[in-house]
Amino acid sequence: MEETIRGTEAAQIPQQRGTSLLETAVRYAEERHWDVFPGTWLVPADGGQRCSCEDPACAAPGAHPARGDWAAQATGSATVARRMWQKQPTASVLLPTGRTFDAIDVPETAGFLALARMRRMELALGPVTLTPDRRMRFFVLPGAAAKVPDLVRRLGWSPHVLDLGVLGEGAYVAAPPTRLGTWGAVQWACRPTAANRWLPDVEELISPLTYACGRDR
Repeated sequence: MEETIRGTEAAQIPQQRGTSLLETAVRYAEERHWDVFPGTWLVPADGGQRCSCEDPACAAPGAHPARGDWAAQATGSATVARRMWQKQPTASVLLPTGRTFDAIDVPETAGFLALARMRRMELALGPVTLTPDRRMRFFVLPGAAAKVPDLVRRLGWSPHVLDLGVLGEGAYVAAPPTRLGTWGAVQWACRPTAANRWLPDVEELISPLTYACGRDR
């Protein structure tokens, strides 16, 4: 069953339930052809949970790479993904950016505003995640990191003024249903579907995203 939460612009966010991290990682590799790799996981501690990295001040408990060579570990093979998660079934599901997609990172409030404008403009959207720390990531074609600064300047903004970032080569995103400590799970604001298999170029989405981030300052 799907549970929804309500945010700015009354957007509804499906929450994944009943699907294991292993099954989800395999589906991302098999159905979306996304590279995946297992990250850290949550372990019981003093009546609560802590990150498997054992850092008491961990900024992303249970949702960051577990090893330094994570980029080389990432795989697009469903068979290899299954084997990796069988070793640690509760490991977070992480997706490297800069390969099959980049991700535009904005605050949740700006993200919902941008989503509403994009739908009114009937723009083609890719998948979009919402994280428990109130960030939204819009999946776009790779190469966005090199384009965004100039695109933002053309729209009359300084890239350093807006809370708008790009996750490209060398970065990663946590994928649903990964949990971020006690804060909750990463969810889909726009789920991966057959309709959004082909991702938009950042040039198609940058105007409403920039507008929303400008309003959110």
